[in-house]
Amino acid sequence: MIQQGTKTFRNISLALFAAGFVTFALLYSLQPLMPEISAAFDITPAHSSLTLSVSTVAMAITMLFIGTLSDALGRRFIMTASLVLSSIIAFLSAFSQGYADLLLLRVLQGVALAGLPATAMTYLSEEIEPVSLGYAMGLYISGNSIGGLAGRFISGVITDWFSWRAAIGFIGVLGLCAAVVFWLVIPPSRNFIKTSPGLTKALALLWSQCRNPRLLSLYGLGFLLMGGFVTLFNYIGFELTGAPYHLSQSLVGSLFVVYLMGTVSSTWMGRLADRYGRSHVLSITIAIILAGAICTIHPALWIKIVGLGLFAFGFFGGHSIASSWVGLVADNHKSQANALYLFFYYVGSSVSGTGGGYLYSHFGWIGIVGMIGAYAVAGFALCRFLLMGQKQQTTDTPIY
Repeated sequence: MIQQGTKTFRNISLALFAAGFVTFALLYSLQPLMPEISAAFDITPAHSSLTLSVSTVAMAITMLFIGTLSDALGRRFIMTASLVLSSIIAFLSAFSQGYADLLLLRVLQGVALAGLPATAMTYLSEEIEPVSLGYAMGLYISGNSIGGLAGRFISGVITDWFSWRAAIGFIGVLGLCAAVVFWLVIPPSRNFIKTSPGLTKALALLWSQCRNPRLLSLYGLGFLLMGGFVTLFNYIGFELTGAPYHLSQSLVGSLFVVYLMGTVSSTWMGRLADRYGRSHVLSITIAIILAGAICTIHPALWIKIVGLGLFAFGFFGGHSIASSWVGLVADNHKSQANALYLFFYYVGSSVSGTGGGYLYSHFGWIGIVGMIGAYAVAGFALCRFLLMGQKQQTTDTPIY
């Protein structure tokens, strides 16, 4: 197993940082552009959110099976193919002729993107020693946070100067460049064992992971964390481009600099969880998420921005802990266990991201914060259940 501090560890960290960067940049570059898309196609905010939701639900479904495909074809091949194909589809999306065409391309992009996240988590759990896994996963997720920031900021600026079509085309080209870096740097798998279980057995393996209550709790946390995160950032653009703020797309895009908080929290919280216990630190991240959401209710813009920063800090820290925990709880078939975590994670994005649009239309911003508050309460309950399960389990090494 690869140890922290070695050259191989640094190469893996760089490659997966680039991969995480591409994944979030491609997937979420349209998020700050939803007001533009809504105006361009004369659709409601909830309908504009489908440009993100259809991608995430396509990712979620594909992830259930892409792990099995990577078992047969190899982690490195699947991850590289995922980055290249999704970048090409992003470029083609810039030339979509109508709303339906854009949705179709976003579905295909979600399918293509699915190969990276589930396989990357499995690759890390196979190659990195357990005591360094939390830190390695945090570095990968920090790439997600910076990619999300870059995708949103760049798309906002290019939209103001040119158009939203030019913005997503540029992000596609950027993704191809990062895919080349990934292919050149990522080391081949050392502990990968090729298997070809077939579809029937793959479904059976997926079902077997659902019989573990601790894994189900982590899947629920993935749903809640991502659901609240996407909902907040889906509709903050509508809130800030409207009265009384009337911010430009560039300014709204620049607010996503708060994602840098995730770069810090994903690695720092991962280390704290390795040292002090995952359930305790995970509960703290949920409390930070809730505090950040409440701050966004205040009418003062600077307090809203502070709230967005707190929210991003808590989310990326919580996701880092929960995602790395799955590979440790799963006794066997980690690929399927990670795929199910990401399935619930992205289903949470799709369901909550679009459902939040109806809450926003009927109740305004307080409806969004109310939904996140309910998610936080459920998250605390799941952390409590995980802590109780941890105390009941006798282990020689306190890795949980």
